[in-house]
Amino acid sequence: MKSNEQLVKNVLKYTFGLVPIVAGLDKFANILTDWSQYLPASLVEIIPFDTVTFMMVVGVIEIIAGILVFYKTRLGALVVMAWLISISLLLIIDGHLDIAVRDLVMAISAFSLAKLSENNVE
Repeated sequence: MKSNEQLVKNVLKYTFGLVPIVAGLDKFANILTDWSQYLPASLVEIIPFDTVTFMMVVGVIEIIAGILVFYKTRLGALVVMAWLISISLLLIIDGHLDIAVRDLVMAISAFSLAKLSENNVE
């Protein structure tokens, strides 16, 4: 892989490894934001537990996805991409279009990392 491609891959790998881990940890602390504010009311009505517990489950999933990016980059990037698309759909339902678009752009970047990782599967 050319050095510029390797640089881009590394930047994306650390971004999609660290950001989900930090966001996942913050689901327990709510320092960055109150994450439950982004849950559509229709989802809150059907989940079998309170929103705090739900966001902790989400946090664990995000932490696992971030760790996966570091150890199995291609697979982890695809998991992060799918996760971001899922979040975007929920955000669209609830009218948070600006954040949904941002997450879709990040999903495209995660897909790019997966493509860069194809030839040397990790």
